[in-house]
Amino acid sequence: MKKVELLNRIKAAGVIAVIREDSAEKAVKLADAVIAGGVTGIELTFTVPHADQAITELTEKYAGDDNVIIGAGTVLDAVTARIAIIDGAEFIVSPSFNPEVAKVCNLYSIPYTPGCLTPTEIQHALEAGVDLVKLFPGSVAGPGMVKAVLAPFPNASIMPTGGVSLDNMADWFKAGVTVVGAGSNLTAAAKTGDFAGVTATAKQYAAKLKAIRG
Repeated sequence: MKKVELLNRIKAAGVIAVIREDSAEKAVKLADAVIAGGVTGIELTFTVPHADQAITELTEKYAGDDNVIIGAGTVLDAVTARIAIIDGAEFIVSPSFNPEVAKVCNLYSIPYTPGCLTPTEIQHALEAGVDLVKLFPGSVAGPGMVKAVLAPFPNASIMPTGGVSLDNMADWFKAGVTVVGAGSNLTAAAKTGDFAGVTATAKQYAAKLKAIRG
């Protein structure tokens, strides 16, 4: 089943890099720098101008590499979800839960990862067939929230995003998350055009993940 295979690839990637840039060209460059460092999960956000073009370029470029998985982020509605999927996105991420986006993703057998912060939101997402819940913002929730949520929802797979760093990554996995989303803590060097710096940071994240997973 396509969806199961994609979920397994997301889990194998372990770290999903959140790519935000002010042009599609820079976004592709940033994604390349992250992948070069060994972080192979990419969430390219629709805050990037012409994000659809960047997604197409990346999915075509890494088509032969099963380690690399390219998804779309900041997907707020069903139309954007469908555009992203047609352009090659292999998973869809939202800052909040949208039942219409869930329907589109289910229709195309694409994993949908909506942002949830409360048990009610998590339950609504699970009822709609969501396989990976994005705990957002992670900086507000904290690893303690994961343990608390997994008690009543033991089958939930959780990806915290926002506030995940090299320093606390092990705490998140220890709390029971399936995968983590990393944004500015991972990509900060790109702000000054230092893409080599991004690759160096990505290498640290990849090494930390390997150590955590033993």
